[in-house]
Amino acid sequence: RHGFIFLKGKMTKNSEEKGIPIADTLKGILRKQRRLDIPYVFYDQKTGMPYKSIKKSFSTACKRAGITDFRFHDLRHTFASHLVMAGETETTVRDLLGHKSIGMTNRYAHLSPNHRVRAIRNVDSLVNFSTIQKLYNFKKIENSKNIQIIDINKKSACSSVDRASDF
Repeated sequence: RHGFIFLKGKMTKNSEEKGIPIADTLKGILRKQRRLDIPYVFYDQKTGMPYKSIKKSFSTACKRAGITDFRFHDLRHTFASHLVMAGETETTVRDLLGHKSIGMTNRYAHLSPNHRVRAIRNVDSLVNFSTIQKLYNFKKIENSKNIQIIDINKKSACSSVDRASDF
């Protein structure tokens, strides 16, 4: 209703009611498939009552998809990680997961190695090499295969990055 899924207190771990925003993609799917005369999103079509558990259905879906060693709860970790990698703040991630503390949220949000590499490259691109060169007396030598940073005082390479390397 109004772009949110509402969970009653008895349905949540800490017994607090929650309103969770629905993504536009999910809204479109629900509009096409959901019966408006039944207040539940997931329900038994024979009785019109909500499912008590989705473990069996989720397990069956994973088997059909060839997914092993994966539990429904793992989706929370995936969701949190994707939010962080999309640039959402810890506070927003905490609120969407319904956590009381940032510490708990940090247990859920795991960054992919590629995301960390991208973050370092972003910082690296912000650094003005001429400023570093002046401060530390470095010289940058580039060729088609690599980039080397040379310490002028020591006349030795401090850093060398293979251009073909993607970490």
